[in-house]
Amino acid sequence: MSTLVTGIAELVTNDPSLGEGPLGLIADAAIVVADGTVAWVGPSGRAPEADTRTDVGGRAVIPGFVDSHAHLVFAGDRAAEFEARMAGLPYDGGGIGSTVEATRAATDEALLRRLRALVAEMREQGTTTVEVKSGYGLTVDDEARSLRLAAEVTPETTFLGAHVVPRGSTHEDYLALVTGPMLTACAPHARWVDVFCEPASPHAFDGEEARAVLAAGLAAGLGARVHANQLAAGPGVQLAVELGAASADHCTHLTAADVDALATGSTVATLLPGVEFSTRSPYPDARRLLDAGATVALATDCNPGSCFTSSMAFCLALAVREMRMTPAEALWSATAGGAAALRRTDVGHLGVGARADLAVVDAPSYRHLAYRPGVPLVQAFDPIRPPAGRAAAGRTAAPSTAPPEGARRPPRP
Repeated sequence: MSTLVTGIAELVTNDPSLGEGPLGLIADAAIVVADGTVAWVGPSGRAPEADTRTDVGGRAVIPGFVDSHAHLVFAGDRAAEFEARMAGLPYDGGGIGSTVEATRAATDEALLRRLRALVAEMREQGTTTVEVKSGYGLTVDDEARSLRLAAEVTPETTFLGAHVVPRGSTHEDYLALVTGPMLTACAPHARWVDVFCEPASPHAFDGEEARAVLAAGLAAGLGARVHANQLAAGPGVQLAVELGAASADHCTHLTAADVDALATGSTVATLLPGVEFSTRSPYPDARRLLDAGATVALATDCNPGSCFTSSMAFCLALAVREMRMTPAEALWSATAGGAAALRRTDVGHLGVGARADLAVVDAPSYRHLAYRPGVPLVQAFDPIRPPAGRAAAGRTAAPSTAPPEGARRPPRP
């Protein structure tokens, strides 16, 4: 069954061979979807026939957002903590403990219900691929449970037992648990291992502790990701690059050596501007990274403490306004950049053979995503069953469930 999607005022393919500039823009475009993948893309005047046809009415179409950093398995909320931060309380990660208590007390059904609701909320805002971390259980059983639940909504599951050291444990004892029995229980349900490498926080892990966590995860067959350099300059970025981690996330406080390492290595710098917005912290210098040649991704870091937003479009607008990214760079980073951070070649672009993860913007150009911040312009789109509505595109696409493919480092704007 094939479907021809027409009426596309502007199509972002993220493939420069298909259209104009690094975004591969095609004006007055069409796209053919067959069996869940892109079968043809080009100017509407040259579109082939298909079994069915749907028209998006002069709107822009972009690849679905790829959110490569999210913490969605949790119970409770930390609204009071947010209020306190807005009154001047600094963020140091200590509030994670309250979420751990609530999550441990919650049933599987309650956790899964909230998890599915958040994923649906993301799809309604254009996100079609999402990574989900554990990290709010911090016992063997609770971490394994979190990953089993996460695997019900995405193949991009990350073991983050090394989120913080839980109350009542020493760093030494907890590190032995994370790298031993907890890893053994969690590895079958995870694709990635992560660690909050932040010596500036008394609750997180220093460089040598982080190295031990990552080395154990790599030995268990997991790929590596690192929470790095969020609160202060530290060893996280250098460690991520040294170990070939797919991404170093946060990257708020970088030295010149950190920037050089990210520019020359394969590790993606994943920036999370919603965190800076929600903690009143300095924003990362995306311009410095881009000018140095680093690959940059944008993600939400959706979590109940430091950033409770599910909107990639909001993070894109923040990146343009606060981090000196162009609208094109921000969109690329929220799509192809996120795919690179997950080492996926089947998402984040709309070339032939890609997953047909389309998102429709209720505007004639992708530029409106940053131009009209806070306005719900974008939704994931199922071309096989388009609904009536404001964009003729409100049907949310299924999450990215195909097995992840090999790494590639796409060109960036």
